[in-house]
Amino acid sequence: MAFEFTDNNFQETALAENQITVIDFWAEWCGPCRMVTPIIEQLSSDYEGRALIGKVNVDHNPEISMKYGIRSIPTILFIKNGEIVDKQVGATSKENLENKIKALL
Repeated sequence: MAFEFTDNNFQETALAENQITVIDFWAEWCGPCRMVTPIIEQLSSDYEGRALIGKVNVDHNPEISMKYGIRSIPTILFIKNGEIVDKQVGATSKENLENKIKALL
Protein backbone atom coordinates (compact mmCIF):
# COMPACT_ATOMS: atom_id res chain seq x y z
CA MET A 1 0.00 0.00 0.00
CA ALA A 2 1.22 3.48 -0.83
CA PHE A 3 2.61 5.56 2.03
CA GLU A 4 0.33 8.29 3.36
CA PHE A 5 2.15 11.60 3.64
CA THR A 6 0.66 14.22 5.96
CA ASP A 7 1.47 17.76 7.05
CA ASN A 8 2.92 16.20 10.23
CA ASN A 9 5.19 13.51 8.73
CA PHE A 10 6.18 15.07 5.41
CA GLN A 11 9.44 16.75 6.39
CA GLU A 12 11.07 13.68 7.96
CA THR A 13 9.75 11.10 5.48
CA ALA A 14 9.56 12.71 2.05
CA LEU A 15 12.73 14.79 2.22
CA ALA A 16 15.11 12.19 3.67
CA GLU A 17 18.68 12.08 2.38
CA ASN A 18 19.73 9.25 0.05
CA GLN A 19 16.14 8.52 -0.88
CA ILE A 20 13.89 8.73 -3.90
CA THR A 21 10.35 9.80 -3.07
CA VAL A 22 7.34 9.90 -5.37
CA ILE A 23 4.34 11.83 -4.05
CA ASP A 24 0.88 11.85 -5.61
CA PHE A 25 -1.15 14.91 -4.59
CA TRP A 26 -4.81 13.90 -4.90
CA ALA A 27 -8.36 14.28 -3.56
CA GLU A 28 -11.26 11.85 -3.24
CA TRP A 29 -13.52 13.98 -5.47
CA CYS A 30 -11.00 14.11 -8.34
CA GLY A 31 -11.79 11.74 -11.23
CA PRO A 32 -8.32 11.73 -12.82
CA CYS A 33 -6.85 11.14 -9.34
CA ARG A 34 -8.90 7.97 -9.02
CA MET A 35 -7.44 6.79 -12.34
CA VAL A 36 -3.87 7.29 -11.03
CA THR A 37 -4.45 5.68 -7.60
CA PRO A 38 -4.10 2.03 -8.72
CA ILE A 39 -0.91 2.93 -10.60
CA ILE A 40 0.60 4.58 -7.50
CA GLU A 41 -0.40 1.56 -5.39
CA GLN A 42 1.25 -0.84 -7.88
CA LEU A 43 4.43 1.24 -8.16
CA SER A 44 4.62 1.44 -4.36
CA SER A 45 4.67 -2.34 -4.24
CA ASP A 46 7.00 -2.76 -7.24
CA TYR A 47 9.62 -0.33 -5.89
CA GLU A 48 9.38 -1.14 -2.18
CA GLY A 49 12.81 -0.77 -0.62
CA ARG A 50 14.11 1.28 -3.56
CA ALA A 51 11.78 4.31 -3.50
CA LEU A 52 9.19 5.67 -1.10
CA ILE A 53 5.98 6.09 -3.08
CA GLY A 54 2.91 7.60 -1.51
CA LYS A 55 0.02 10.03 -1.57
CA VAL A 56 -1.02 13.36 -0.06
CA ASN A 57 -4.72 14.11 0.26
CA VAL A 58 -4.79 17.84 -0.54
CA ASP A 59 -8.06 18.35 1.34
CA HIS A 60 -6.62 16.96 4.58
CA ASN A 61 -3.06 18.36 4.23
CA PRO A 62 -3.22 21.95 2.98
CA GLU A 63 0.21 22.99 4.32
CA ILE A 64 2.16 20.67 2.02
CA SER A 65 -0.03 21.54 -0.95
CA MET A 66 0.50 25.27 -0.42
CA LYS A 67 4.24 24.88 0.21
CA TYR A 68 4.73 23.12 -3.12
CA GLY A 69 2.28 25.28 -5.08
CA ILE A 70 -0.05 22.44 -6.01
CA ARG A 71 -2.80 24.02 -8.11
CA SER A 72 -3.94 21.09 -10.23
CA ILE A 73 -4.44 17.49 -9.21
CA PRO A 74 -3.26 14.93 -9.69
CA THR A 75 0.25 16.32 -9.43
CA ILE A 76 3.08 13.88 -8.83
CA LEU A 77 6.40 15.15 -7.47
CA PHE A 78 9.65 13.22 -7.78
CA ILE A 79 12.13 14.01 -5.02
CA LYS A 80 15.72 12.83 -4.77
CA ASN A 81 17.85 13.59 -1.73
CA GLY A 82 15.31 16.14 -0.50
CA GLU A 83 15.10 18.11 -3.78
CA ILE A 84 12.30 18.12 -6.37
CA VAL A 85 13.82 16.77 -9.58
CA ASP A 86 10.71 16.10 -11.71
CA LYS A 87 6.98 16.73 -11.79
CA GLN A 88 3.97 15.24 -13.56
CA VAL A 89 0.72 17.21 -13.69
CA GLY A 90 -2.41 15.32 -14.73
CA ALA A 91 -3.21 11.66 -15.16
CA THR A 92 -0.57 9.60 -16.94
CA SER A 93 0.40 6.01 -17.65
CA LYS A 94 2.20 3.59 -15.38
CA GLU A 95 4.92 3.35 -18.03
CA ASN A 96 5.57 7.10 -17.94
CA LEU A 97 5.82 7.18 -14.13
CA GLU A 98 7.98 4.07 -14.08
CA ASN A 99 10.41 5.59 -16.61
CA LYS A 100 10.75 8.68 -14.41
CA ILE A 101 11.42 6.51 -11.33
CA LYS A 102 13.98 4.35 -13.17
CA ALA A 103 15.82 7.47 -14.31
CA LEU A 104 16.29 8.46 -10.64
CA LEU A 105 17.46 5.06 -9.34
